[in-house]
Amino acid sequence: MGHSSSVRDLVDSLRSELGLYAPGGKLPSSRALMERYRVSPVTVTRALAQLAAEGLVVTRPGAGAFRAAPGSVTPRPPADTSWQEVALSAESAPDQVPRTVDASGLLATLSTPPEGVIPLHGGYLPTRLQPERAMAAAFARAARRPGVWGPPPLEGVAELRGWFAREIGGASGPLDPSDVLVTAGGQSAITTALRALAPPGAPVLVESPTYPGMLAVARASGLRPVPVPADAEGVRPDLLAQAFRATGARVLLCQPLFRNPGGGVLAQSRRRPVLAAARAAGAFVVEDDYARRLVHEDAGPLPRTLAADDEDGVVVHICSLTKSTSPNLRIGALAARGPVVERLRAIQLVDSFYVPRPLQEATIELVGTPAWPRHLRAVAAELRTRREAAVAALLRMAPALRLEHVPRGGFHLWLALPGGSDEQAVLAAALAEGVALAPGRPYFAAEAPGPHLRLSIATPDSVGELTEGIARLAAACRRLGISE
Repeated sequence: MGHSSSVRDLVDSLRSELGLYAPGGKLPSSRALMERYRVSPVTVTRALAQLAAEGLVVTRPGAGAFRAAPGSVTPRPPADTSWQEVALSAESAPDQVPRTVDASGLLATLSTPPEGVIPLHGGYLPTRLQPERAMAAAFARAARRPGVWGPPPLEGVAELRGWFAREIGGASGPLDPSDVLVTAGGQSAITTALRALAPPGAPVLVESPTYPGMLAVARASGLRPVPVPADAEGVRPDLLAQAFRATGARVLLCQPLFRNPGGGVLAQSRRRPVLAAARAAGAFVVEDDYARRLVHEDAGPLPRTLAADDEDGVVVHICSLTKSTSPNLRIGALAARGPVVERLRAIQLVDSFYVPRPLQEATIELVGTPAWPRHLRAVAAELRTRREAAVAALLRMAPALRLEHVPRGGFHLWLALPGGSDEQAVLAAALAEGVALAPGRPYFAAEAPGPHLRLSIATPDSVGELTEGIARLAAACRRLGISE
């Protein structure tokens, strides 16, 4: 029984056999089910929990599982929730920015595809590349730390704040531990930063294209994302200065290193002009440094963070360890200087109180061991291998999909479809062939200049599966008549 389907298969088997037991009759013990179906204790527990949730069995701790009596679960009539359409759409002022929540761009990358579909749409490392053993050992050591189960400092554990300050600004950089707040991952930090820096209804400047999670957070907060074109060398400073003047915006959201989705890096010649344009506008630059630990082996030396070169407190820096470890290790940092730190701290306190101390202590244990740099080196080597394999496969099998830039970091390849192509039709055809990709439209704050796809090199289990996924994408394109 395969690992991915074992729970479902066991549920189906047990459900089909329930008729063998009288109401209240006891099912075989967990040990008997494990031996009969050759599954783990976890699989049995999860299968019984699902049947209990369906009202088909009743579990009694210490006694076992029993077939539920007929009618023990009374179906409820569907509620009339039509009134909510009015309540959710009503605005108190006619010019108020709608605070609708469009999570479609995020769902396109976070959803689990059907069984047998190769995932080229996600944004996390596959299980086999995650440092599971190192994380398990770190959590075990953290659990024995004195005071680990006590309430943490509201801003974060001092040792972890100090580590983030050195990581962001350098060993002798401008940041102190007091300039850092520990957050529950990068997405939470983006939400905190936007709520702290811009009032509802205000414009915020974003690179175009950019990460849909930024656009979703901005719109859910009642803000108006305004796109500023970016290329392989990052956001264009001339257009940025114009956008600040035209909109009066006081915030720029950007990813200077391996921007999602295109993988571009802000050029050295543009760094000072970007900071200068923000300073002249009296605006903050929110630097989402999500990909610094996703560098490819052949990338060469990385540029410093913008925060390390910030002389005036313009930059609010965001980073996270989630992408380089596991989607379950949701830990990151917000770093800034000046009065804005207190604003950020207050917003985070109101929203979530603090990040659990055991998680912070485990992170300290993880990044302080030799296993941490070894893991990052292994990821860098694997990502380079996958990128080279993917680029070669695209050139060989799907030359009509134009790769606008070959990145040296991050998880993604940004593909331009031929003009006139139907983006959704390509995605549907690809899914029918057995491969899932992310649509390009959600990455644009305004009208898209053309159809695109985002392809993840990280999410497949292996290089072979990645190459097979591209072959399936090529087959879908041929079926739609998209070819050179």
